[in-house]
Amino acid sequence: QVQLVESGGGLVQAGGSLRLSCAASGLTFNMHAMGWFRQAPGEERDFVATISSIGGRTTYADSVKGRFTISRDNAKNTVYLQMISLKPEDTAVYYCAARDYILGAVSVGEYAYWGQGTQVTVSS
Repeated sequence: QVQLVESGGGLVQAGGSLRLSCAASGLTFNMHAMGWFRQAPGEERDFVATISSIGGRTTYADSVKGRFTISRDNAKNTVYLQMISLKPEDTAVYYCAARDYILGAVSVGEYAYWGQGTQVTVSS
């Protein structure tokens, strides 16, 4: 059974930083691209970042380019999202997801497995 467990969310002031982690189990981690998505109240789940199975290729949403960095440690079966210069509009539940393919994608429907999410709140 595949499990993705996010951690690292919390309350931070605008301009601050957070690092999210997502620990994966039940899958051959280095065979799966990973992604981060976020969902604000009343909004759709939006793409944030994705990384290929061995980490050589990353893609970011325009809204987070230059502020967020996705990375992975395949020895630890963990993917990270380092977030700096946080803004109130970054407030959302952040989800990690695993794709059944080595390359990432930006669409929610391309991911087979999802975590339960972690809340990030940025105060102004």
